[in-house]
Amino acid sequence: MKKYFALLLWIVSLPLWAFSEQDLIAQLQQSHTVQGDFVQQRFLKALPQPIETKGNFTLVAEKGLLWQMTQPFRTELRITPQGIAQWNGQGWVANGNMAQSQQIRLFLGLLSGDLSGLKSHFDFALSGNAKQWTLQLTPNSLLMKQIFTSIIVQGNQSVTAMQLNEVQGDSTKIYFQHIQLNQPLSSAVKQALE
Repeated sequence: MKKYFALLLWIVSLPLWAFSEQDLIAQLQQSHTVQGDFVQQRFLKALPQPIETKGNFTLVAEKGLLWQMTQPFRTELRITPQGIAQWNGQGWVANGNMAQSQQIRLFLGLLSGDLSGLKSHFDFALSGNAKQWTLQLTPNSLLMKQIFTSIIVQGNQSVTAMQLNEVQGDSTKIYFQHIQLNQPLSSAVKQALE
């Protein structure tokens, strides 16, 4: 009888020890900077093979994301709360598509642990623990339901993989590798994100 009581007590107390959404937010927000490499695969229904790009990235809390693609060709994107800009060799040229600004803020929030903006557009299902977690986002707003069927995010101390599944059947997988947390930034990165 004591064994069953101990087992019941342990099962009831599991939620107290579970990895919560607040734990995830706190963990992701511990890093002021996240740098590393990425591999992005875009799966289109019309193509037999994915389109693959590679490069490196730098995420700076409250500043933005510098996305430097090196393969199959070189291009640099700066993603900030103000929008997307591309480096043209002499300066940053704004995208000008303000319709993307909401999705940009959501994407930056997802990477940096600011999930508040996502709450009004997605239902969350978090599983795992601090060393290996998965966050499943299911759209609940009309706008996001028109774009995504789901977004799956995996990580540990930072986001290590994302999968964006789109309504029309296409998907994007992004893998973050060789991640460095809270390391000094190069002067070029500092200048790009100022």
